[in-house]
Amino acid sequence: MREIVLDTETTGFEPADGDRIVEIGCIELYNHIPTGETYHRYINPERDMPEAAFKVHGLSAEFLRGHKVIAEEMDEFLDFIGDDKLVIHNASFDMKFLNAELALLGRPTLPMTQSIDTVAMARRKFPGAQANLDALCRRFGIDNSARTKHGALLDAELLAEVYLELIGGRQRGLSLEDSGSSMVSNVAKKVRAPRPHDASEAERAAHAAFLEKIKDPIWRQSS
Repeated sequence: MREIVLDTETTGFEPADGDRIVEIGCIELYNHIPTGETYHRYINPERDMPEAAFKVHGLSAEFLRGHKVIAEEMDEFLDFIGDDKLVIHNASFDMKFLNAELALLGRPTLPMTQSIDTVAMARRKFPGAQANLDALCRRFGIDNSARTKHGALLDAELLAEVYLELIGGRQRGLSLEDSGSSMVSNVAKKVRAPRPHDASEAERAAHAAFLEKIKDPIWRQSS
């Protein structure tokens, strides 16, 4: 099973107001295990960078002008994600921006059913608790000390670890390999020999004496 953990950085909160994607980071998972394959691009948004957004991710308009526009990156991005599930923290936000960029290019949009929202997962699992990425990293003991600012690839890497914990943690089932095999062998050493079930002579005699006390037993009646 292939899944893509995805995060984006943007110039703001609303593509309808002209905000654009400036960074995309993706981590490939197979059967919930990172393969080491990633997709990471900075995107020239062809516009200014609001100060509030710059404080979040530290990507300046000057820096981004040295990178390709999204029209030049979209084919490679779509090839990387394919039709596989997209694991996203607050999926409606990133999907809104991705689909806005696709619409500007006249391309088919991505269905929301392709996404898995880890915010919704966290709220179901921990009702009333904080569900932001930093809070979940603290809850699961995931080191996020390198996250001084938001960054799409780093956040995708952290989210991959959080997602694994949300679906059941690193020990997803019992195995008879490694430590499990030693456990089985230890149990085998404690198995006792079967107890004989034949009645002793004393037990047989006591049983016969008990039967003699029964008046007109059915097994002595003639058919």
